[in-house]
Formats: sequence, C-alpha cells, structure tokens
Amino acid sequence: MGADLIGLVAVILSLGIPIAAMFTYYRVRRLRSEERLAAIARGVDIPMEPEASQVSRSRRYGILCISGAVGYMATFAAIAQVAGERETLAAAAFGFIPLAVGIGYLIDAFLVRRETAT
Repeated sequence: MGADLIGLVAVILSLGIPIAAMFTYYRVRRLRSEERLAAIARGVDIPMEPEASQVSRSRRYGILCISGAVGYMATFAAIAQVAGERETLAAAAFGFIPLAVGIGYLIDAFLVRRETAT
C-alpha cells in the first residue's frame, strides 16, 4: 500500500506542479491586463514596461544557472565531507551540467552584445 501511494503522489505532483505554475502565470497576466484596461478606461496614462533585451536575459539566465550549479555542487561536497563518504561527490558532478549551460548563456550574452555594438 505504501509504495503504491508514493507512486501516485509522485505522478500527481509531477503533473500538478507544472499545471499549477501555468495557471498562476495565466492568472497573473489576466489580472495585469484587467488592471491596465481599467486604468485606460479611467483615462490614466499607463507607461509601457520595457522588455528585457536578449543580452540581459542571457546574462540573467547564465548567472542563475552558474549560481545554482555552484550551490548544488557545494551542497553535495559538504554532505560528502560530513558523512565521510567520497562516493557522494559523484552526485556533485551532476552540477557541471547547469554550470556548462550557465557558461554558455554568458558566452551568448557576450557575443550578442559584441554583435549589436558593431
């Protein structure tokens, strides 16, 4: 009974969390649109929010991926140190994946900025 319940919960959460995130994103966008339309109907001038450029998005994603990877690797390194098991460091090696993605984003930001400068 316990294993079946764990499997059911895992499936529900793996499908439910993305659906909840999409619903929340949709709801927030809808509320912003309604608020903007109500302000326009009252005659209030609404400034447009500037969209982030490709350079800033790539830079932001790069920094987030690198910091997440370093945190992930440091966590498993600390666990290996406390537990005294060197095999735990193998889990820290998976941190190189988001680290490489983050470095790729930073390289992309650098290249896009250089292309737009010329």
